Amino acid sequence: MKYQKPWKSFEEQLQLLKVRGMKIGEPNQARSYLERIGYYRLSAYWYPFRTFQLETNKQNNKLILKAQDEFHPNTHFLDVVNLYLFDKSLRLSLTDALERIEIALRVDMAYLLGTKDAFAYRDKTRFHPTFANKKFRGKPAFETWQEKYSGLLKRSKEDFVKHFHRRYPGEDLPIWIAIEIWDFGAMSQLFSMMQTKDQTQIAQKYGVQDFSVFASWLRSLNYLRNIVAHHSRLWNRNIIDQPKLPNLGQIKWCDNFIGKQDLIAKPFLLIAIVRHLILVICPNTHWHTRLKQMLEGFPELKSEKTCSIKDMGAPENWQEWWTQKTPA
Repeated sequence: MKYQKPWKSFEEQLQLLKVRGMKIGEPNQARSYLERIGYYRLSAYWYPFRTFQLETNKQNNKLILKAQDEFHPNTHFLDVVNLYLFDKSLRLSLTDALERIEIALRVDMAYLLGTKDAFAYRDKTRFHPTFANKKFRGKPAFETWQEKYSGLLKRSKEDFVKHFHRRYPGEDLPIWIAIEIWDFGAMSQLFSMMQTKDQTQIAQKYGVQDFSVFASWLRSLNYLRNIVAHHSRLWNRNIIDQPKLPNLGQIKWCDNFIGKQDLIAKPFLLIAIVRHLILVICPNTHWHTRLKQMLEGFPELKSEKTCSIKDMGAPENWQEWWTQKTPA
């Protein structure tokens, strides 16, 4: 199918929204938001206000819900903008927390692997043979990781990398230096290849007994970080890379999500994992308290079709355990 939708001016965009049933309010204010944020980006936030209709999928003859080119009655443009602004604040808050988590975990991994060998990250024998040989994009995971690391090293503009190579030409960076050029994905992938006892040692530091659960948390947080870093819609997103949960009773707050796929598939679980890790890394932090206040300030919408924090996958009792000073 050839794309044939024409370019539209800001005035034409506003008119299209009106025709589809959206209440624009003050036109100059609405136009200003379109000029600064963009029609396409805002469309992700008015999607919940669109009407849906059951239609037959021509490929498999199954019934599907398909979004229509009209909005629920009494849909307000400013409600869309307020959802966007809420989502932006949420992403900015998570950026702060994810940075702390990433840096702390880099230190944990470099310190543990460094006790074995300054260049352990280059030595496949230091890793779990099954995990390291697991195929990833047609190659053993360890080889794929080495290629990723080499790319990160080559692209690095850091002065400390240039200084090291001037002083030690042809030498590998020791792990306590190399970690500073890893991204969250590289860190998560290397963790998943570590020896079981090493993964367990780090996982237990964060109150997680099952290393495979912790590894899945890191993988999911990398997914979350990518959403945040690319300024993508988060608040009601369907989470593709879903984390594992510990057994019932091992981590109390996790019990609120176990067996509830509708909650596991939404971002609130990932945000709760961030809270858990931050409380271990920074026991005196007020990050989780500030975030709770922000979540409780979810926009009050005027539209007939409303949205709430429940659309994020928040359990009914989340406020009861959120501000506890321990991650349990």
